[in-house]
Amino acid sequence: MVVSPFIALDWGTTNRRAYRLEDGGIAAVVKSPKGVSAMTADAYPQELAAIRAELGDLPVLMAGMVGSTIGWRVAPYVAVPADIADIAAQLTWIDDRTAIVPGLSFTDGSHGDVMRGEEVQLLGAALAGQVPPDALLCQPGTHCKWVELTGGKVTAFATAMTGELFALLKGGGVLAPQLTAPVTASDAFRDGVREGAKRDLAASLFGIRASHVLGLRNEADAASYASGVLIGGDVAARIGDGRDVHLVADGDLATLYATAIETLGSRAIVSGCEDAFIAGITHIRKLSA
Repeated sequence: MVVSPFIALDWGTTNRRAYRLEDGGIAAVVKSPKGVSAMTADAYPQELAAIRAELGDLPVLMAGMVGSTIGWRVAPYVAVPADIADIAAQLTWIDDRTAIVPGLSFTDGSHGDVMRGEEVQLLGAALAGQVPPDALLCQPGTHCKWVELTGGKVTAFATAMTGELFALLKGGGVLAPQLTAPVTASDAFRDGVREGAKRDLAASLFGIRASHVLGLRNEADAASYASGVLIGGDVAARIGDGRDVHLVADGDLATLYATAIETLGSRAIVSGCEDAFIAGITHIRKLSA
């Protein structure tokens, strides 16, 4: 089935990407800092009209936090196990040319988890052949997603607040003055990963303060070490059996997570987020058109 041109919006909390897609490829893209946190409830129609004026008067599919309680309209979650067809069958329609993609939910007894936006990229990576239909996937970020893919369906997932915890440590508290240097995939980062793998997080983090007081570590390495501790704890909780990890990630986070995964004895296989998003949203459009 040939997909006619449409606009795909990856609309997150702090940023937004709008793509004009034609024949499965990107014809144009417009990036904006107008994430949902910068929007008022009544501003979405006018904002969408401006996007259409720039990219074309076309059907629109939106994914991400635009469908959350702080977005335009709540798009109810689809419970896992779920694949791209299950998602496409439960779009929330604003009008007959404008729809919001639902996120996914996972429950296990009293434990629950949710995601919005990542599901398009993670399932899109499988549809594009970037990852196999049975795999452990990871999408790092402020809230890192770990996903079990079975037969091309998301069957379980977990969210780790790894990036947010690092931001909180940098933003205040006793460690903040030591965490000003850039984070790199250095020997200090790898040392932190090995420390984080002990999963004694509170003690490992205080050790950064103690090393400062006692002059045991170069201050320029403290931020990389702290990041390694957090990412190492995150990774160690997921790869105890030495499984390959398919990272759907770009840039520095892809490098850091790949380094942590390989430091702890597993293999990291990286594929890009944008191609995965385009594959996922295009498939949803095929199924819903």
